[in-house]
Amino acid sequence: MALLWSLALPFVYFELVQSNMALGRYASLCCRSFLREETCPNAAFTALLQPAWSGWRLGAKRHLLSEDVVKLQDFQRRKMAVAHLITGTDGNFIEMFGHKLQRKSLLLRDELKLLLHLCQSAEDMKTARDAIYRYHAENRNVAHGEFKFGPVFVRLCYELRLEQMAAAAVTDHEMRGFFNEATSFNIAMDMLFMKGCHQDALEVLRSMRSQSVPFNKDTLMLASAVCYKLNTSESFTICTSLMEEGVVKGHFVPRLAYCFAAALALRQNDVKKAQMLFSQVMITESRLCQNMKVLLLAASGEIEDAVDLLSSAARLAKSPSFVRKPEFSQEVLEQILLLSEGGAQEARARETLSRLERTGQVTPRTLDDMLCHAPASKRRAAPIVEARWPNRRSLKPLHSTLLSE
Repeated sequence: MALLWSLALPFVYFELVQSNMALGRYASLCCRSFLREETCPNAAFTALLQPAWSGWRLGAKRHLLSEDVVKLQDFQRRKMAVAHLITGTDGNFIEMFGHKLQRKSLLLRDELKLLLHLCQSAEDMKTARDAIYRYHAENRNVAHGEFKFGPVFVRLCYELRLEQMAAAAVTDHEMRGFFNEATSFNIAMDMLFMKGCHQDALEVLRSMRSQSVPFNKDTLMLASAVCYKLNTSESFTICTSLMEEGVVKGHFVPRLAYCFAAALALRQNDVKKAQMLFSQVMITESRLCQNMKVLLLAASGEIEDAVDLLSSAARLAKSPSFVRKPEFSQEVLEQILLLSEGGAQEARARETLSRLERTGQVTPRTLDDMLCHAPASKRRAAPIVEARWPNRRSLKPLHSTLLSE
């Protein structure tokens, strides 16, 4: 029986993964927001800003990778397809797999695939962790083909809130070569960032570099975010070095990465470095960039220019309703008032801020909230195609094909 089961596994697996099932409800229930409820017990709570910027609060704990990168919902759909088709087989597959590990039997590639799509609890994940360690030890010098086990294991950890297990696996020297792509490390860093485990996330980044795994744009964005949260001289050096390295090598550095780096430079009282980093941002029309502009002008002592920028934004209140009006953080505006106090621009600053409040252009969101935003997926929903009734005589659609396009 065991022999027949092993022989049937490859065919069963491909059937499971390729099955098309309506699993939208399950995917929506298994959302990512629950990961924000817990905090890491050994999180590194670093000092906030310097006294001059003490009003800049840090409290956001959100994920930075979009669903297009994490692909958690797609993974959960495949898991449901596997669970649906495996129902009714004799015995518990995970228990059987555990016994196989104890007997030190040979692990098959398709068996491991099936196991990783059946885990539903932290206890199951212990079996999965032992399995990938055994499999990697036995097949260290064998190519796994196009299938990547690393992202599947890390997505399982993501779903089951096991960020420490994911971090331990990707940084373990024994598993060198198993997680050989950036996605596994990026998802692990995103999990740790969400839980406030910033020092652990930095260790994942270091391990990624030591294993010679190439950085991509998501890695640079996550690295700058982690360094920003740590706010130490060491993290500042790491962040600026990564930005410079990206420019020298011609890599694409995301706008958010530059904004994190510039915000960190401000927290480290290096205004010139902050201005240089922010100058690399090509499109600065977003809400975050507008607030960063005002903050950089104020930090460099150009209060008049900062108030001018706010005044021009307040004049846009008379624009038509479909024109997007700039919004400024209450926290940033308080800093402008603080720095203009006792100066020539104090009265004008107060009057401008009052106008912005009257026009509804002041938001309670902090700059940290804007930086640590939860990105939306770039996938577009399929357009709704209206049914075209056929003509009774010609049996052709009544509506023109050109009109339908």
